Amino acid sequence: MRRSFLAGLSALLGGGQAKAVPSDSAEFPLVPTWKPSFGQPLERVADRISYYSNGKRDFAIFQNGTCVILEDGLAENDAKAFSLKVLSDIIHFHPDMNPSPMDDGNILVRYNHPAVNVVLHDVADAHWAEIEAKHLQGLTPSEVLITPQGPNKFDRFGKQALMGRAYMFMDAQGPHIVRIARHG
Repeated sequence: MRRSFLAGLSALLGGGQAKAVPSDSAEFPLVPTWKPSFGQPLERVADRISYYSNGKRDFAIFQNGTCVILEDGLAENDAKAFSLKVLSDIIHFHPDMNPSPMDDGNILVRYNHPAVNVVLHDVADAHWAEIEAKHLQGLTPSEVLITPQGPNKFDRFGKQALMGRAYMFMDAQGPHIVRIARHG
C-alpha cells in the first residue's frame, strides 16, 4: 500500500505535538557529528517529493536535499523566509523524526515541522559501508532512540533514517536554498 505523503503532512502541520523547551547550554543546539561524504541527486529528490505529494504541493529544496513543504502561493521571499525558519525551529527544539518506507523503496524522514528528507535506496546501497560505519555519529550527544532492536540499536531502515536526518542537520547548520519547486 502506498503511504500517503499528504496524510503525513496533515500530522506535521497540525499534529499538536508539544515542543521541547530549548536548553540554555552553550552547546545548544545539539547536532550530530556525521556529515555524509556523499550527496543525493537533488533533481531525483525533488521528483520523489512531487510524487509523494501527488504533484499538489510547493516546496523549498536545500543544498543537502532537505525539503520544506510550503503553503500554496507563497511569494518567493516569503517561501524562503518560512523555509529557513522551519529548519531553525527543528534544530532548536528536539529534532524528532518519523521515518516511513515508501512504495518506491525509498524512505521518507518527517519531522515535527513541515520538512522532510528522502533517502534514495540506490544511493544508500551505493554508500552502505559509510552508513554502516558512521550511523551512530548521526545521533546528537546523549541522544537515545528506542527502536525494536533496543536503545540506539538500528537495523538497515533505522541507519538510513539517521542518514536522512544528518542531511537535515547539515542544511539547518548552513542553510542554502537551491530552488523553490512549484506544483502544477
